[in-house]
Amino acid sequence: MTLTTIIFDVDGTLAETEDLHRKCFNEAFAARGLPWTWDAELYGQLIKVGGGRERIRHYIETKNPEMPAQGDAAALTAALHKDKSRIYAERVGAGALAPRPGVLRLIREAHDAGLRIACATSSQRTAVDALFHLIMGPEMYGWFEVMGCGDDVPHKKPAPDIYIHVMAKLGVAPKDCVAVEDTDVGLKSSLAAGLPTLVTLSSYSLKDSFEGAMAVVSDLGEPERPFSVRRGETFGQGWVGVDLLRRWHGAAARS
Repeated sequence: MTLTTIIFDVDGTLAETEDLHRKCFNEAFAARGLPWTWDAELYGQLIKVGGGRERIRHYIETKNPEMPAQGDAAALTAALHKDKSRIYAERVGAGALAPRPGVLRLIREAHDAGLRIACATSSQRTAVDALFHLIMGPEMYGWFEVMGCGDDVPHKKPAPDIYIHVMAKLGVAPKDCVAVEDTDVGLKSSLAAGLPTLVTLSSYSLKDSFEGAMAVVSDLGEPERPFSVRRGETFGQGWVGVDLLRRWHGAAARS
């Protein structure tokens, strides 16, 4: 089995986006006069629900917050998510985020090595486009053959739909791929689709268990700033490059 394709998650994997998402949700709530505040602890629970619209709906259904008089939950959820998405795109466009360590290096190295690159995320396309154009620029953005977003599938992570969709668009099999994720929710999605998966820890996933990951590291690392390792053999290497991905992929295939 030969590694041909890397499929990246987006939020928390390519950039530490989740706390910005949380703050943008709160701005959207406040703009509509809602007395709702998602602190970091609550958002750590809500993040296990894939998709922003789904998080709002889950919050309404499980936390029973005060609703506007005669408010229709479905219409309110859609409006809030639209507001939040606009606010997020504005913040990203203003430079609120940066790529995580090693992200741009690995993408460039993978491209130069002839590997195919794609993304599989529960976020909607407008948010993904805003982030990619900010942290990568048009050339690197163009290296992603498929941009699989939450709008493309009926069921979001932890369902495997988005990975199945991306692989179908690429015409590749799971055995040819490696996924890069940052949460248990994402890992469950990629594993359910049959992909060996590398996990890079993000700020909201430090307590996740990551059962089944081929390796768990702090981030992708850089030559001058090696990653730290929670789980997995690193073969004496301190940053994730194509060679290390191939070693992990080969070990996963043999097991």
